[in-house]
Amino acid sequence: MHPSLLSGDPHDESLRAHVQPADWQNPEPIAGRYNLVVIGAGTAGLVTAAGAAGLGAKVALVERGLMGGDCLNVGCVPSKGIIAASRRAAAVREAAEFGIDPGPTAAKPDFARVMERMRRLRAGIAPHDSAKRFRDLGIDVFLGSARFAGADAVEVGGARLRFAKAVIATGARAAAPPIAGLDSVPYLTNETLFTLTELPRRFGIIGAGPIGCEMAQAFARLGSDVVLAHSARGIMPREDRDAAAVVRRRLERDGVTLLGSGDGLRLSPAAGGGVRLHDPSSGADYTVDRLLVAAGRAPNVEGIGLESAGVEFDAENGVRVDDRLRTTNRNIFAAGDVCSPFQFTHAADFMARIVIQNALFFGRKKASSLVIPWATYTDPEVAHVGITPQEAEARGIAIDTYTQPMAAVDRAILDGETDGFVRIHTKQGTGKILGATIVAAHAGDLIGAISLAMAQGIDLGAIASAIHPYPTQAEAIRKTGDLFNRTRLTPKVKRLMEAILRWRRR
Repeated sequence: MHPSLLSGDPHDESLRAHVQPADWQNPEPIAGRYNLVVIGAGTAGLVTAAGAAGLGAKVALVERGLMGGDCLNVGCVPSKGIIAASRRAAAVREAAEFGIDPGPTAAKPDFARVMERMRRLRAGIAPHDSAKRFRDLGIDVFLGSARFAGADAVEVGGARLRFAKAVIATGARAAAPPIAGLDSVPYLTNETLFTLTELPRRFGIIGAGPIGCEMAQAFARLGSDVVLAHSARGIMPREDRDAAAVVRRRLERDGVTLLGSGDGLRLSPAAGGGVRLHDPSSGADYTVDRLLVAAGRAPNVEGIGLESAGVEFDAENGVRVDDRLRTTNRNIFAAGDVCSPFQFTHAADFMARIVIQNALFFGRKKASSLVIPWATYTDPEVAHVGITPQEAEARGIAIDTYTQPMAAVDRAILDGETDGFVRIHTKQGTGKILGATIVAAHAGDLIGAISLAMAQGIDLGAIASAIHPYPTQAEAIRKTGDLFNRTRLTPKVKRLMEAILRWRRR
């Protein structure tokens, strides 16, 4: 059984039967060349293979682990299943604020059932990424380790696959950061976290990026005493500082203890198999039963023969690609986490679409043209797209910023979800949207409207003219457009309008 799955669990056995079937027989390679050989069956590889095959290409897809990659098996899908359960627990506990008495025992989560539900739902999603489905799409699916055998061939399980074009979509994996004492203690990563069946009474998490913050809040709401250790940059260092502050307050309200240890954290074994977290600078000292390391990722570039294929790479940044996602071997492309700073499922999806066009049809699509949003599914959620003020300053771009607090949006007030804001950055003096941050209960859903506007060149004033249903939280975006339009009412324009109205009163 794969280490990220539970041996003997019926749901994980079902999952494996779809994404790593034990009785799978690799096909015989075709006699000539494949139009496309894809290495890796995560999001980037699956989208590339399915899209190319649908257009008539002869495609081979190779996967050494679980088809579906991180997203299905150890990322988006299982984590959101746990988050959904934790939100229900929080809603029950907070029901009294809405005049509803949940009763004395209603909000005690059963962690084993929470995790069983997650595994059941994950297994239900698995057929979409299954080996059988992709075989039925006309793709030659090979399960095993691939290795380049020169510039135009891949070997897997003793078979040689010749190609006209190839795609490296091997993704990335959890990588332990350099923390004193980490090698002396047991710890979980996202690749093993979802095998837990018992709730840790005391749970330590190192790393306060998206995964760390999401899991800290979820496990705290499910009943763990959580300590979240973050760097000197604070929690969610990539995000707007006001956005991070909103999330920080909510984490603390949910009972998460924040440990700002910077680079000075020290780990050591504790009695009973636990782990001691010590920060010499502050004197803070905590003992936890289980530890999750949610900091650090490494691209999967080892052991696939990139050197023999003429593909340049490094262990930190992965495969080197140009704006058209070509590697230094012009017949080999790369997509997804193995080559991208945007390590998101949706980014891998759209990079794969670029690869299909450029590899098979002489396209000239550029990765830099993509408008890539992202979201962190804490409560409230934080979503972002485009540039930040810091990036704008570094690039010498003058911007205007418009902020609409959720506390002034009627539906957010009625829902009891007033923490957060919509903040949109435009090119100075214009309505051209350059970036946005949304902090709201459903920010991940709301940011799509801003992404659409940016991708289609719709300015902020035009958003204000689009009628939104009342009352909705999405109205916050329209209200932000109103803030922009009010700036168009300059003193000169106002005086002119007043003069016209005086004349019309005569």
